[in-house]
Amino acid sequence: MIPYGRQTISDDDIAAVSAALRNSLITQGPVVEAFERQFAAHVGAKHAVAVNNATSALQLAMRVAGIGPGDRVVTSPITFLASANAAVYLGAVPDFADIDAATYTLDPAALAREWKPDTRAVVAVDYAGQACDLPEIARVARSRGAVVIGDACHAVGGSFHSAAAPGRSWRLGGNPWADMTVFSFHPVKTMTTGEGGMLVTDRQDWADHARLLRTHGMVRERDHFVLPADDPVLGEKGPWYYEMQDLGWNFRMTEFQAALGISQLGKLEGFLARRREIVAAYNAGLADLEWIHVPRLRHPEDVGTASWHLYTVQVDFAAIGQTRSEVFKALAAEGVLAHVLYIPVHLQPWYRKVYGYGPGKCPVAENFYAHAMSLPLFPTLEDSEVRHVIESVRRLGRSAARTVGVAA
Repeated sequence: MIPYGRQTISDDDIAAVSAALRNSLITQGPVVEAFERQFAAHVGAKHAVAVNNATSALQLAMRVAGIGPGDRVVTSPITFLASANAAVYLGAVPDFADIDAATYTLDPAALAREWKPDTRAVVAVDYAGQACDLPEIARVARSRGAVVIGDACHAVGGSFHSAAAPGRSWRLGGNPWADMTVFSFHPVKTMTTGEGGMLVTDRQDWADHARLLRTHGMVRERDHFVLPADDPVLGEKGPWYYEMQDLGWNFRMTEFQAALGISQLGKLEGFLARRREIVAAYNAGLADLEWIHVPRLRHPEDVGTASWHLYTVQVDFAAIGQTRSEVFKALAAEGVLAHVLYIPVHLQPWYRKVYGYGPGKCPVAENFYAHAMSLPLFPTLEDSEVRHVIESVRRLGRSAARTVGVAA
């Protein structure tokens, strides 16, 4: 069976993890710090804060930006639950604006149209590895006093071009339009630490606050203590001493996860190049089918910079006379495991119950979901397997053509 995604782990990755496990300190130590420095340099940000997963990174980003009760956070409905859930954890109201029909990313026009006065943050999701229209999203958000949090969990290592700033590419995490950016290192993403995430920003105060919150809001460094030497109980500050100065969480990353991250980071460009090759092959093999719409780029130069975590097509299931379940079953019989990414978050039962959201709120996203199908995409996918996926999909149309006259 060919899954929709799979981690790419080699012997040098295993050796790096093994070496880290032999160190005396195996959590939140010098290897994590090295990973943060190298990742920040790679994306072009001044500061990086490693955490246990990207959900935590989103939560930290909102917290250091001052998001809390009474605030609204707007994101795309076509994303994983975490993009909205992070706002809920802080007592804020999660809300959704519709997507662009071509790129499946947050539509700046919909964002402006649906804007509410209590909106304090926008979480701009780079769906499938293609960047949002960050310059336009930032224009809408910043003119109304809101921060822009880039959700680049699908787009580690990605860059984008913009008509708003032509002549160069801009790194996700290292551009002037996102105030902070978060990344995911889940196994199916473009690089992995097993689980793990990263927050990057150019603001020293936000990075420092995120590091404090990452470890229960606790400090052990004498230069940062706030209680005076004459405190009646805690005046003596020996080597055992620590202070909790804010209410934080345990969001720490382990040393061996960071070691895997450093090893994977060194291979990231190769991973991305292979993903782009596979996407190009899929596009060439499927673009002529009338009942499938292959992914489209916002800017033609992004063909060499989009990171392509997912390959999601839009399928006219009615045109081939099959339901999505029937299509998935037929592909599985060929050894191809397709997936749907994602169910619109605003239609989840909990969001309907708590916030009253429902069908019709984001019609473009709802139409996207009705036709979405993600095909296998990962760097170790062999050329023969890519051809097999293409042929398996094309066979769906040929089978339908015999009965309903669909072009195959």
